[in-house]
Amino acid sequence: MSAILNLGCGTKTSPMVTNIDRSIHARLRRTPVGRRLAPLVLKGERRRLFLGMDDVLVHDLKKGIPASEGSVDAVYHSHVLEHLDRGAVPGFLAEIRRVLRPGGVHRIVVPDLEWYAREYLDSLERACRNPQARPQHDTTVSQMILQMVRREAAGTSEQAPLQRHVENLLLGDARKRGETHMWMWDRVNLPEVLERAGFRDVQIVDWQISRIPAWNKIGLDRGPDGGEYKPESMYVEALAP
Repeated sequence: MSAILNLGCGTKTSPMVTNIDRSIHARLRRTPVGRRLAPLVLKGERRRLFLGMDDVLVHDLKKGIPASEGSVDAVYHSHVLEHLDRGAVPGFLAEIRRVLRPGGVHRIVVPDLEWYAREYLDSLERACRNPQARPQHDTTVSQMILQMVRREAAGTSEQAPLQRHVENLLLGDARKRGETHMWMWDRVNLPEVLERAGFRDVQIVDWQISRIPAWNKIGLDRGPDGGEYKPESMYVEALAP
């Protein structure tokens, strides 16, 4: 089987790849105390996600990728790159190049800035023509910028007051937890940064198209309904030199 890494996997995992993440859920799942206490605190979807993280390798990617040089056939990461400071991106890409074998596939999924911009402009035109569309327009604006300006982590903001206070106290705000979008990418600036990092044959691809063998069977870009997991995304592939 091909050696494939799923970096910053969150809760989107597959037994066919090596899933790597350092989320609070993954870290709690790896400690005896966390395994016992977290299910008592987490409810609903959060509890379900916590219980499903047994196949995640807990590792801080700021310390590099836990793989030897040229040992990996493909590296995949989805909705990760936008959370990195621009200054950290070259080092992250260099580390991916290090672990990929020559000709190995680097598959990147990011929120597509162009998609959001077109959605915004379409919504703006509708709101200008029809006053009844104006309330929905604010939702479109939120969809575009919320992850860049959010102060409180999304999951925490939905909790009961006491738990909300405790989570903010112990875990910090959205930026400290790495939830904030630090940059946005499109079909011009992402290929450019990949080429500068030394990757070759950069392509914008459909969500179901990949140079990774049997990619659709792995299912990381597929949602529970069988369709595209995150339709607002751009899919880019490049090859290691």
